[in-house]
Amino acid sequence: MSTKKTFLFAGATLFAAGMAQAQDKAPNILFIMSDDHTSQAVSAYGGPLGKYLPTPNIDRIGNEGARMANCFVTNSISTPSRACIITGQYSQKNGVYTLADVLDRDHPTVARDLQKAGYQTAVIGKWHLGTEPAGFDYYNVLPGQGRYYNPLLIKKGDWDTGPGGRPKQTEYGGHSTDVIANDAISYLQSTDRDKPFFLMCHFKAPHRPWQPADRFKNLLEDVTIPEPANLLDTYESKGQYTGQLRMSMENMNTTDLKGRTMPENMTRDEKRHWAYQYYIKDYLRCIAGIDENVGRILKYLDEAGLTENTIVIYTGDQGFFLGEHGWFDKRLIYEECLRMPLLIRYPKEIKAGTVNSDIVMNLDFAPLFLDFAGVPLPSYMQGESFRNNLKGQTPGNWRKAMYYRYWMNDDNDHHVTAHYGIRTERYKLAYYYAQPLGIKGANQSSPEPEWELYDLQTDPSEMKNIYKDPANKKLITQLKKELLQLKEKYGDQDNKYPEMVELNKKYW
Repeated sequence: MSTKKTFLFAGATLFAAGMAQAQDKAPNILFIMSDDHTSQAVSAYGGPLGKYLPTPNIDRIGNEGARMANCFVTNSISTPSRACIITGQYSQKNGVYTLADVLDRDHPTVARDLQKAGYQTAVIGKWHLGTEPAGFDYYNVLPGQGRYYNPLLIKKGDWDTGPGGRPKQTEYGGHSTDVIANDAISYLQSTDRDKPFFLMCHFKAPHRPWQPADRFKNLLEDVTIPEPANLLDTYESKGQYTGQLRMSMENMNTTDLKGRTMPENMTRDEKRHWAYQYYIKDYLRCIAGIDENVGRILKYLDEAGLTENTIVIYTGDQGFFLGEHGWFDKRLIYEECLRMPLLIRYPKEIKAGTVNSDIVMNLDFAPLFLDFAGVPLPSYMQGESFRNNLKGQTPGNWRKAMYYRYWMNDDNDHHVTAHYGIRTERYKLAYYYAQPLGIKGANQSSPEPEWELYDLQTDPSEMKNIYKDPANKKLITQLKKELLQLKEKYGDQDNKYPEMVELNKKYW
């Protein structure tokens, strides 16, 4: 063989080897999460708000991959949800029950597992778990909730270098959504292309008090946004806990309403009509900034040649009320705050346009990441990978129900009653036990324990509680049995709490 032919053959062999190496390389994982972004405000989910504020860049992830129709949160509030996502555990296992808890820095997490597996790991934006992020090669995170304009962030190496040994905070000019996306793109530019990366990009928006970037402040100004059909709900069949809630449109303060004072001479219903328009427009204006920046990140992946081998996930940290039942915020087991948006793209494996209706939870995110990375599921995780579900190969024994628990009884802000329940493919059964159980951030309250049951097939808006209907006695018995089985499975049994044992003798 001539020297020239030998050279060409060797070059072709090296090229083929390089291609094979690229094919064998573990996928990159980009996890994008927004705070309080609910599926009703993602146009891929087909709700009426999509007509007024479409989210084409977020939708692109689902259009080029999969949209999960039934992804649910285990505890609908920021800190516990984030702890669940990173540990693959319920609150009773990772120790993060309420906003007052912090994640033990030594607790095992998916970031540590991926780091050990050779991944470059980073978290940018809202962390909200109290302690210094561990298992990350790089972090740049907001202190607590952080602020929307000219945000302060804490970079790795600065956690205890500020005054009094507190975190040193660096100010970044601009809107937080832009700042976080800028740093995420800068991080992606700095990664070693010979190693996979795991990046958690966490936007603060659209968390209360809904402050959009200046360029979006007048968006939808002259538009009337349609109201939810049950904005004026009067809660006839619901429990007494609804009487103590402070999360209705009429409960919004002047900060929520951008300095506006709610007129005193209005009826309750008039206040709801009045406040809803201000609320929903500012919420959607915050979403506009997120969608724009998701587009910037996706564009960078395209231009850098990273799209094919990068798994992109978009979600919110839980659902959120957008005026349904007259409410804002989350915490309750109702569909609007229980359901999370979840869009996933991985061109090598997920067929474009996939829609999957299997019940998955934020509990399953960490196991999914590890499955894609080729890392065995550790024994401490309680969730399950849904990788096969995404390929249209749902296991025959996949769950038909999920367990939910909100621990923060009578919190100081919205006064939501502690409760737990089961959500099946058709029904939802909830037990409002109204006890603090010694949980940090939970208070004693007066409501008597009570139950609610909804048939999601005939009553998807959860307007009629059918628990007291004698015709449902057999159904309730079966659902309670399934609920107890799930509680036992996840290590959350009431016999750990003497007050629950006594209550259950009377109310179960």
